[in-house]
Amino acid sequence: MLDTLITSKTRLKLLLRFFLNSSSEAHLRMLATELGDSSNSIRLELNKFEQAGLLTSRSESNRRVFKANTLHPLFPDINSIIRKYIGIDQILEKVVEEVGSVERVYLTGPLAHGINSPFIDLILVGGPVNAESLARLVSKAGSLINRHIRYAVMSSSDYDHEFSKPSDHLLIFGSDCVTRSSAQSGVNVNN
Repeated sequence: MLDTLITSKTRLKLLLRFFLNSSSEAHLRMLATELGDSSNSIRLELNKFEQAGLLTSRSESNRRVFKANTLHPLFPDINSIIRKYIGIDQILEKVVEEVGSVERVYLTGPLAHGINSPFIDLILVGGPVNAESLARLVSKAGSLINRHIRYAVMSSSDYDHEFSKPSDHLLIFGSDCVTRSSAQSGVNVNN
């Protein structure tokens, strides 16, 4: 749906890259390689985003490094739209609510870096979960959003022991994280 509203594929890829994970930074050559687009088309879009105040840049070793401007008034709205486009908001709260004692959920893999992927990789951290309910809800949610959801469940101590401050894990549920309910997104994964 978002690709119908935003006809520039390069623009859409850049929105995903910077607005899904606000700590994501990149320079022109890195983006050209990652996104498989010409550096000229990427440069034009980056300049438009920066002129609009949606991106900030800084110089680093003869390169301009870009990052989402989280202080821009539209940042929360764009982030929310991107999460809905990916499907995170459509599955997260209901899955967490139904499966047991989940403390945190992390997005990993390409999407955590803002790179579009047919897969949503999640790590659920917390107490005992109902594995049968989790598998059922994940399967249903995946078919609703046309993405394959891969997940792992870990105890809090196991996660903290195995991943000490992982930079490639994006906290999407839990402490210091605000999520929207699936009821607000209009999708019911209970049926």
